[in-house]
Amino acid sequence: MPRRPFKTLRFLVVMMAMSAATTVTQFAHAKLGVTPPEQFSVPEGFEVQLVYEVPAREQGSWVSLTVDPKGRLVACDQDGSLYRIDVSGEEAKIEALDVEIQSAQGLLFAFDSLYVNVNGRKQSDNGVYRLQDTNGDDRYDSVKHILPLQGGGEHGPHALILSHDGKRIITCGGNMTKLPQDIARSRVPQVWDEDHLLGRMPDARGHASDRMAPGGWVGSFAPDGSDFELIATGFRNEYDIALNRSGDLFSYDADMEWDVGTPWYRPTRINHVVSGAEFGWRNGTGKWPAYYPDSFGAAVNIGPGSPTGICFGYGAKFPAKYQNALFIADWSYGNIHAVHLEADGSTYTGNYETFATAAPLPVTDLVVRPQDGALYFAIGGRKTQSGLYRIVYTGTQSTEPVADQPNESGEAEARFVKLRKRLESFHLGGPKPKAVGLAMKHLGSKDRGVRFAARIALEHQGADAWKDQLDSINGDHARIIAVVALARTGEKADQALALGALEKCDWGKLSDQGKIDLLRAYALVAIRLGEFNDEQRAAVVDKIQGQFPSGNDNLDRELAQMLTYVDAPGATRAIIDAMASAPSQENQIFYALTLRDSAGDWDEGSARDYFGWFSKLQRARGGMSFGGFINNIKNAALEHVDPALKEKLADVINPPKVEEGETEQRALVKNWTIDELLPVVDQSDAPDFANGEKVFAAAQCYKCHRMGIQGGILGPDLTGAGGRFSPKDLLTAIIDPNQVISDQYGATQFLTDEGRIVVGRVVNMSGNKLRVMTNMLDPSALTDVVRESVEETRPAKASMMPAGLLDTFTKEEIVDLIAYLRAGGNKSHSIYRASKD
Repeated sequence: MPRRPFKTLRFLVVMMAMSAATTVTQFAHAKLGVTPPEQFSVPEGFEVQLVYEVPAREQGSWVSLTVDPKGRLVACDQDGSLYRIDVSGEEAKIEALDVEIQSAQGLLFAFDSLYVNVNGRKQSDNGVYRLQDTNGDDRYDSVKHILPLQGGGEHGPHALILSHDGKRIITCGGNMTKLPQDIARSRVPQVWDEDHLLGRMPDARGHASDRMAPGGWVGSFAPDGSDFELIATGFRNEYDIALNRSGDLFSYDADMEWDVGTPWYRPTRINHVVSGAEFGWRNGTGKWPAYYPDSFGAAVNIGPGSPTGICFGYGAKFPAKYQNALFIADWSYGNIHAVHLEADGSTYTGNYETFATAAPLPVTDLVVRPQDGALYFAIGGRKTQSGLYRIVYTGTQSTEPVADQPNESGEAEARFVKLRKRLESFHLGGPKPKAVGLAMKHLGSKDRGVRFAARIALEHQGADAWKDQLDSINGDHARIIAVVALARTGEKADQALALGALEKCDWGKLSDQGKIDLLRAYALVAIRLGEFNDEQRAAVVDKIQGQFPSGNDNLDRELAQMLTYVDAPGATRAIIDAMASAPSQENQIFYALTLRDSAGDWDEGSARDYFGWFSKLQRARGGMSFGGFINNIKNAALEHVDPALKEKLADVINPPKVEEGETEQRALVKNWTIDELLPVVDQSDAPDFANGEKVFAAAQCYKCHRMGIQGGILGPDLTGAGGRFSPKDLLTAIIDPNQVISDQYGATQFLTDEGRIVVGRVVNMSGNKLRVMTNMLDPSALTDVVRESVEETRPAKASMMPAGLLDTFTKEEIVDLIAYLRAGGNKSHSIYRASKD
């Protein structure tokens, strides 16, 4: 970005007051209107161009885009009309379409029609409309409401895309959208439920508290709106969907940002939307973890954000890498990511990079325009300043089109894909004679897509068609998955059969995931087929007694729930001890939630330790609902406590309030340098991983970073850091976080016309107001900045990660911390040694 002089002496004085050591560099753009192209960060060779700045009063704030057969773009204002944009000349030409349609968040040209998915405030008007030009005058004179949908607003009906075979239209709805009244058929077995062994608690602020399963959904319909087919469920709010060349469907799903800091928060994620899929959204604390066998999980976890439009780069005049990328828009943090998917058996995994970012950048939708090979995107939404941009490639790499063929995969992957699709053919059309045998054969497949498709195929056949074969299934894992299917589709009378099959499973020979699946199968039997009696509880206790804690966070969470449910001797004390010693607040909160209904049977010591934990958690921070959830857990537990015991516990139940800013201080050891620490870190052969984990917690790394399923998501996930970074890289990132600042996690400095400087990340917007997170350790404390008051902005030179984190630790503690990071949180000497090699 070119340098130019500061606009006012006042600003220079303010900057000098902030830091005498700060180098004075350029702020960009007088007054914060539409984000200027020069403020974008994009890969080398790419260029951002502003096509059109949308006049807010006349044309609103654009949230959806599509390309018509003539190469013109069509956009829709979130609360207003449709606009057609001719971008073929030097200046964009804008035309308001003369149709009584507004508030669309899905647009598609297909079957000589413009399809529009409306989700406005008037429920009776929402759903899919088909617009046609019947007389050839380039105007839409026919408007038909072909698929009514109940649901509106930002979690209402969303995207529309053409199916892979070109015969149908695929659409999706957020969790505030009811399924259509007439479902012709469903790939998802229509037996969905909440399925919580110990119950759930609704959102502490009441959001979506009346929304139950199946949550958000994906389905398809015929060109005239008939013949609706349900494809997948369990989303929170997947705004958009996209097909790859192989015909595989993907979404970018959100999670509740108010839940940040809790164990039920899930990072925003890319989902491979397979036939019959369930992705586990439930309201409040009830979201299923991705590791459940009845939830398909994520292909790629992205992190914090607000998902909006997505599209593959097919047709873009970009280097091959980006032609095959899935571009995804994050509205709140102002990012366009490029996701690079890789075959993983019959499904996908992958990684992502931040492709384009600026602040603010409320990206709403994006499309590739085949006529010029540019990636067009709109910013806007919630009445914020809107604009239309395009990204073009002007670099030296080849932009020749990539061959139009499926993503490359190995021979094994191809076999798994073929098998998964064969099993998926049994997800429609009612019971089929060949389905049971094939499904039974592959319930224990090592491939998760095949395993999932087999179970769904079995459920579609009805339990009576196969439950008498349960005893003949070979392999404990296959038997467990069969019981999951039986619990979901069977009757109360099947409980003994299901438990008998699970009793045969050898706990000691199961993998950790197998043990998790077994516990989930037990839970579903209890939930669906009937509460366990004393004898059945005792049988479960015999199988899992003494297994907690196992050291695997996922497994330990499921063990804690089952031990609590069956009232295993000593379980309460063990879980309270685990709660007290868990390094992350997420695990601590999970155990506190698990025990909330058990307090009536506690002795004074256990109750004192449990309720004393809540006072220790006063310093913890999270999203907007965080404090409410903690209070609700505590109050729920107190309902079970005898009044006499409450009186004895008054000092811990109602402790003195910790004043804001009051923290536990560690003494300074030394202002460490990289050169001092690198030799001892490199030479360490026998680190103490458990101590490294404690240091990770004491340094408050869990507040922002994830390690496995524990920790925050506001900073990079460190689970695989040891495989990507050397000891020097890790030390540099901790000791000198300002040396390299990722675009994805960078902050922005805003100078207002009052001389105020706000430094942080824009995480939300509404109208003319920016909401800026200035402290990653307290993500719900946001600073408001009025857009019109902003005189200039620039990328912050300082990282939001605090410096000096290691200065209160000894050399030995730092050695253990780096070893723990290099082992990926596994506390494994073999993984650690592999990272050194």
